[in-house]
Amino acid sequence: RTRGAGEDPRYAKFIEEWGESASWRLFFFLQIQALAAFILVLAVCMAATNEAPFPRILDLFGIIIAVIALAGEAISDLQLSRFRKTPQAKTEVCETGLWRYSRHPNYFFEWMFWCCWFLFAASPSIVSWLSLLAPLLMYWLLVHVSGIPPLEDHMLRSRGQKFRALQQRVNAFFPGPRRQDIHPEGELK
Repeated sequence: RTRGAGEDPRYAKFIEEWGESASWRLFFFLQIQALAAFILVLAVCMAATNEAPFPRILDLFGIIIAVIALAGEAISDLQLSRFRKTPQAKTEVCETGLWRYSRHPNYFFEWMFWCCWFLFAASPSIVSWLSLLAPLLMYWLLVHVSGIPPLEDHMLRSRGQKFRALQQRVNAFFPGPRRQDIHPEGELK
């Protein structure tokens, strides 16, 4: 999805905002990402070492969720890739396919995938509940920290009113029905 796209505008914005202290701040920012990766890997490790017999009903639900999530993320990435190859991509916003129902369906399906690990790790042990940290952390990161906020700031700067109108019509994260259609200028149809 990002091959050949150049520097990530979210990191470029951090570097610009942080100025002289960018190197150190970026270092600590990346250490926080390493801690987050540890929490995510912990959930996978707990699932892999679960001693419960396979397959349980929770495992089957986990597999269904994982397959839907992987397919949804692949489809949304493909749809965005195809949109980016069109002339409209320079000035418009993607509203086709899954992007019609969520401004960030790829993030939603990424989060959905992390939800399956809790099901795989679930056991009578109270410790297995630690695996719930993975989807909670992923949701927080995607929705409130490094996913949606910086990307939407970038989209507002690059697409302006067209993106503001999209924000009024389409949920940011959870796919759902569109609100009443609004013209890019912000007027109701």
